[in-house]
Amino acid sequence: MSTIDQQFVEYIVKSLVGHPDDVVVERIIDEKGVLLTLTVNPEDLGRVIGRRGITAQSLRSLLRALGTKNTARYNLKIVNNDQDGDVVMSPDDPAVDNVDNSTDEPVDNEAAESDFAKKSRKELAELDDLDI
Repeated sequence: MSTIDQQFVEYIVKSLVGHPDDVVVERIIDEKGVLLTLTVNPEDLGRVIGRRGITAQSLRSLLRALGTKNTARYNLKIVNNDQDGDVVMSPDDPAVDNVDNSTDEPVDNEAAESDFAKKSRKELAELDDLDI
């Protein structure tokens, strides 16, 4: 029997992934609140986490809103079962923030710099010259 929070996470995640039958949400209550552990097909892990963890953060925000309604604190862990052993992706995991989205093409910083940035730097330099 699954609870409303498990059904909520399952519904959202199943809408995102390519293998909805592989979505499993386990629920554990501990001293910190309700821990929901999400396991998906390894091919769908990137979709659930999203670029720079944005999708996972959004899912956690929605859970926070559900928690205010139910007066509960929810924590979500996303389990990566693709590698040797389980690797858990939690919001405090530095791997979520250190996603490499770089390409092999060099970037010309001067061409990429906007006019607004150039103007702001010029104004800041003028402020630095003031003797106050």
